[in-house]
Amino acid sequence: LAAALRARGVEALFAHQHRAWSLACDGRHVVVATPTASGKSLCFNLPVAQRLVDEPGARALYLFPTRALARDQEHALASLLRAAGIAAPVATYDGDTPADTRKAIRERASVVITNPDMLHAGVLPHHASWARFFASLRYVVVDELHAYTGVFGSHVANVLRRLARVARFHGASPVFLCASATVGNPEQHARRLVGAPVDAVTTSGAPAGERHLAIFNPPAINPELGIRPSYLKTAVRVASDLVRAEVPVMVFGQSRGAVETMLRYLRERLGPEDVPEDALVAYRGGYLPQTRRRIEEGLRAGDVRCVIATSALELGVDVGDLDAVVCAGYPGTLAATWQRFGRAG
Repeated sequence: LAAALRARGVEALFAHQHRAWSLACDGRHVVVATPTASGKSLCFNLPVAQRLVDEPGARALYLFPTRALARDQEHALASLLRAAGIAAPVATYDGDTPADTRKAIRERASVVITNPDMLHAGVLPHHASWARFFASLRYVVVDELHAYTGVFGSHVANVLRRLARVARFHGASPVFLCASATVGNPEQHARRLVGAPVDAVTTSGAPAGERHLAIFNPPAINPELGIRPSYLKTAVRVASDLVRAEVPVMVFGQSRGAVETMLRYLRERLGPEDVPEDALVAYRGGYLPQTRRRIEEGLRAGDVRCVIATSALELGVDVGDLDAVVCAGYPGTLAATWQRFGRAG
């Protein structure tokens, strides 16, 4: 496992990764709340991988709020385990999973990646079919903790309590590993979600690049009436300049309609400049799974120069080296705003 990390350029763990590792290996529930791109994935992937080495029959359950994030983490964890020579199948179990593969995942997967809705409706009501999995469940990973607030958060908290109860019924007592980049009260929030005391790791040991933040209010075209130019067209203008300067950029829109509108404007603006249409893409819920996978892979490979997205890409999907983010409009919460800014840098 150490050799696999060194091959990826990880010579030593950051302080917060080591602290999370120590707590998890001691069987303590943990919440890691450090900035975006600070290596939180290793905080939960390493304890899980180590447990699979020590106990080959162990199982782990990962919960992510979006399918894009689930597929992204499946790729990252599976490649780490392969590089370390750990024979532990990793599989995503969600609405995109074909019916004929679900039985194989239930019986053979060491790590199952899903979302709270699928856990609630597709797993827990059928826990007898998952008896082998639950009996060996050692870790439950809950990422992007800040997404579980309000009424939805209270529903997820009850689902997690059901999960713990089902695991106890099958003779297991899993450790919860939680993570979020943007939550003001991580320990309290995690404790209320998990229903048990949680140790918080909040001091990051990771280096961070310098960021420049600009807030632009388009000048009024009719001061008497307070009318300003379209913020969508303004965002597209800024994004066009960044694409011309060969700066990888992500543009966030407030709705699916806004995303499609901005994509049309951007292609019209850059089409005459020989920028291929495939380099300018939209990303939102409702796309077919293979379309979403293709866009995610294009982002990582650098083939996509600008992606215009809804909140579907707001969470910690590894989208390669993004240098700039344009937010067209305010998403409604500070947490969501910092998540969007955090995609760059």
